[in-house]
Amino acid sequence: MKMQWSRNKYIYLMLLPVVVYYVVFMYLPMYGLQIAFKDFSPAKGIWGSAWTGFDHFKSFYESYYFWRLIRNTLLISLYELIFGFPAPIVLALLLNEIRTRFFRNMVQSITYLPHFISVVVVSGMMIDFLSSDGIINQLTGMFGISPVSYLIMPDWFRSIYVASGIWQGVGWGSIIYLAAIAGIDPSLYEAAKSDGAGRFKQIWHITVPGIMPTIMIMLILRFGTLMAGGSMEKILLLYNSTTYETADVISTFVYRRGLLQMDYGFSAAIGLFNNILNFLLLISANKISRKINNTSLW
Repeated sequence: MKMQWSRNKYIYLMLLPVVVYYVVFMYLPMYGLQIAFKDFSPAKGIWGSAWTGFDHFKSFYESYYFWRLIRNTLLISLYELIFGFPAPIVLALLLNEIRTRFFRNMVQSITYLPHFISVVVVSGMMIDFLSSDGIINQLTGMFGISPVSYLIMPDWFRSIYVASGIWQGVGWGSIIYLAAIAGIDPSLYEAAKSDGAGRFKQIWHITVPGIMPTIMIMLILRFGTLMAGGSMEKILLLYNSTTYETADVISTFVYRRGLLQMDYGFSAAIGLFNNILNFLLLISANKISRKINNTSLW
């Protein structure tokens, strides 16, 4: 053991900043979870604040916005799962079929670029494009369609949010699937060609099964954030009081209640409740995947 440590000491040294980061920013803050069970006051501190037990959780469950937050969080996550999760896989499969190197590189560059645009800029673009005098309404106006203020209409919010997320992340998300495709044995394709299989059959019977373990791992990780309700920052930038009905999720409610209204104990209880649900979903998804596909995180 000592000899192994001496031989790999520089590798362990490179790992040290990551360990310190997780200890300082992930594990030490867990000490503050106890304020979810207290009537927390910054003046009194964590130890000086009175215990309330499960009162915050009970108050949240009995509130009129409980089911609205659960519904909105699940629907936005499910829309992202149904439409957003397969998008990088499909793009990777399509890019793998392109034989012209220049065209393939061009498509990859175009689809990768939106990932490097900040959420603030993307949200600003969406607000400008979808305003009553934005480019979308200008184009639809050419066909005699009346202007629509999309971002103040609750029915449009989820579609706008998910579509913009796919546009921003589909190229970057396809990288891991392209790497998985590159690891498939080329002789399998040669054997399939000898048997008369066309391109579609090669994709369906070789490429897709070859990247299935990667797909399952990414799916399990996605289930672990199912109750996160997407990007909180993006929702905060796009939503407003007129779209709370469909746009308000647990994380945005925690932000408003905890930071804006300074109800720290109540918001901590909601955040803890949300994280427990995510943890249970992650465990369940991993267990189901291990039984069905023999692929799991642990």
